[in-house]
Amino acid sequence: MPTISTRRRSLQLGAAAAAVLALGLPLTAAQAQSDWPTKPIRMVVGFPAGSITDTVARIMSDHLSKSLGQPVVVENKPGANGSLGVGEVARATADGYTLLFTNSSSITINPQLYKKSPYKAKDFTPITVAVDAPFILIANPAWTQKNSIQNPKDMIGYAQRNPDRISYGSAGPGNIAHLSFTSWGNRTSTRMTHVPYKGSAQAQMAVMSGELDTMFETWAALPQIQAGKLKALAVTAPQRMKQLPNVPTMAEAGYDNFNVIFWLGLLGPANLPQPIVQKLYDASKSLAQDARATAALASLGEVVMLEPGKFSQRINKEVQEWGGAIQREGLSLD
Repeated sequence: MPTISTRRRSLQLGAAAAAVLALGLPLTAAQAQSDWPTKPIRMVVGFPAGSITDTVARIMSDHLSKSLGQPVVVENKPGANGSLGVGEVARATADGYTLLFTNSSSITINPQLYKKSPYKAKDFTPITVAVDAPFILIANPAWTQKNSIQNPKDMIGYAQRNPDRISYGSAGPGNIAHLSFTSWGNRTSTRMTHVPYKGSAQAQMAVMSGELDTMFETWAALPQIQAGKLKALAVTAPQRMKQLPNVPTMAEAGYDNFNVIFWLGLLGPANLPQPIVQKLYDASKSLAQDARATAALASLGEVVMLEPGKFSQRINKEVQEWGGAIQREGLSLD
């Protein structure tokens, strides 16, 4: 039978071992974070290939692969206005090997609009905003000519005379473009018909073909506008776009306080370790030295590379702003 002194010594050894383990765990975690990344990284995109979110994500993934020394592989998980892919990242382990590249709709609007949203904005760690872009109110040129629509006022006048006749598209129910159109219709006491698509690229094609009449679209529409295949009626920025100097802002067209800026950014699961967040931000910011990548992003919007803390503040502000708009409009989706 062990003596009291033997038992005491065993307890002391056990306590010492526990202390060593306890001290070792933080060191092990710190070591893992300092070595990160040691294997390929998944970058989940909740929208289809060819969408502006996917396009920017692929530019970012190529640059990050070079900067971090590990492959950053884009995985498209489209559905439910981005919620399927976004929800998957919300449930992922916060080790830096599963990241999210998405847009403002999926983070600041979806969780407040969808009754059964599987995530909230707080379920993510903001890393950086890559691109900012205002929307462009585009329309089918043949449709505008046939109905004498040259500006937003003409469109609203047509909608008031022809309730539900105007069809407008978006990348899905609750998308920021959808919500913006709904808000505009409510403010002007008009009814227009929403037609959701799996992505904005598909909706834009529908406007060009005449399947749809109009939509709010990102800078991805610029080549088609410049080619005359789409007509630009206004932009949702505070100032005119230098690429479209003759196209008025919504405020100039008579609709004040209609500034909508669409961001595209990189996030991780909640509680992503700060050293990994910093490495990802530094790698993203270094894109400024890559002339080819910078030019590619600049064709889609304003290159930003917003730091993590300011990105977090921006998300919190937009959650409040869009939450207020959703409540005022009485909007809700299953």
